[in-house]
Amino acid sequence: MPTEPGGDAGADLPEQRRPASPQSWPGSPGGIIVLRAANDWDGPWFADQQLAVSLSKRVPVLYVDPARSCLGDAPKDALLRPWIRSLGPGLTRLTPVVTPARHRWAISRLTGALVVRSLAKAVRALGVHVEALIDCAPLAPVLGRCGERRKVYWAQDDFAAMADLVGVSRNRVRRGELQLARVADLIVAANPQVAEQFSKGGRPTVLIPFGCDPAVFSRTLDAEPASDIRLAGHMAGFMGHIGERIDVAVLEAVAAAGVPLLLVGPRHPRYDIGALDRLLSKPNVQWVGARRFEELPSYLAAIDVGLVPYNHSPFNEASFPLKTLEYLAGGRPVVATDLPAIRWLDCPFIEIADTPSAFADAVRRAVEAPPNGAIRQQMQDFAAQHTWDVRAGGFLQAIADIQLS
Repeated sequence: MPTEPGGDAGADLPEQRRPASPQSWPGSPGGIIVLRAANDWDGPWFADQQLAVSLSKRVPVLYVDPARSCLGDAPKDALLRPWIRSLGPGLTRLTPVVTPARHRWAISRLTGALVVRSLAKAVRALGVHVEALIDCAPLAPVLGRCGERRKVYWAQDDFAAMADLVGVSRNRVRRGELQLARVADLIVAANPQVAEQFSKGGRPTVLIPFGCDPAVFSRTLDAEPASDIRLAGHMAGFMGHIGERIDVAVLEAVAAAGVPLLLVGPRHPRYDIGALDRLLSKPNVQWVGARRFEELPSYLAAIDVGLVPYNHSPFNEASFPLKTLEYLAGGRPVVATDLPAIRWLDCPFIEIADTPSAFADAVRRAVEAPPNGAIRQQMQDFAAQHTWDVRAGGFLQAIADIQLS
C-alpha cells in the first residue's frame, strides 16, 4: 500500500546515491535489519528508500518490496527462490513474489505466508539472521513470524485514514494496524498525532518524524532553473502528488492573487484531474508532471516559496509532509496549512495560514521579499538537523533500547 510523504515528485535512484559500506552493527554478529517497506524500491522516492539508505551506512539492511504478483514482470521461478539483488555495500533488495489478487481479503493470509517464506529463504541465502524487523505493511503483516529478535512497527501515517485514497477497506487496514501494534516490541510513529494515539493505548511508542536529504536539495542554490518552466518572475511552488490531499481553494487563491504558481509531481492514480481544471487553465499556473528526485533542485531553484497546501483530512492530520524539510534544505521559506507535524517542527521559516485568503497573503509577502543569503543558510541549517542520517540514528538507538526477554 503506497504512502504519500513528501519527496513524492521524484522517481528512480541514481547511481551516485548508492549507499557506502556500512559501519559496524552494534547488534549481534551476522545480524541485519529487515525493512519490510510500504513502497517499491523502483517507485517514487519515498521515506522507505531514504531511511534504508541511511540505515545501510551503519548496519546491513535488507529492503523488502511490497509483494509482486507472479503474473507481472517477476522472474518465472521467483515463487520458488528468493528474488534478491544487491543495491550496494550493506543494502540488499528482496522482492517477494506471490499469487495474483494479493490484497484481497481471502488471499491476504496466503500473501503474508509467501512473504514470510521468501524472506526466510533470502536470509538463509545471505547467511545472516534478522536482528530487527521493521514492518509497515498492515494489509498483510508479517511481524513476529520471521525469526526476528526485535519487532518494530513503523507507523508512517494513519494508514486506515489513507485507505480510501488507495481503494482498500478501512476496516481491514485498521485490523492490520492493531495486529502490528500488538505484536511489536516498539512502535515508531512518524507523526505526533499518530504517536499520541498509540501511546494512549499503552504501547511502547517513540516519535521519529521523516527526514530530508540536504545533499540533494542544497544544490538548489547553484542550480539553473529547469528549461521547461514557462512561468516568469517571483513564483510559488508545490512539489508532490497532485491528488485529494490538496486544498484546491488555497491554490486558487494564490493564483488569483497574481502569484505565478508551479506544480511539480505526478497525479495520484485515483484522482480526477478535472477537479483542478479551473486552476490549471489560469495563465499564471503551470503543472510539469512527475520529475526524477535528482531533478527537483532545478525546479526548486525557480521558486521563491514552497507550499504545503493540504486540507484537513484525517490522513493529512496524521501525516508528516516531507516536502516541508526539502523546501527548507533548498533555502526556500514555506507557507503551510495548520497541521500537527508543521506545528511540531516549530520553525521560524514556516508561516502557517489556514484559510485561502490568509494563505494567499502569506505567499504574496514571501515572493515579494525573498530571503537573503544569510537567511537561506539558516533555513538549510535547520533542515540539516532533520536529515535521514539523524533519523536513522534515532531508529538504531530505539531498536538497541528494546529489552530482549
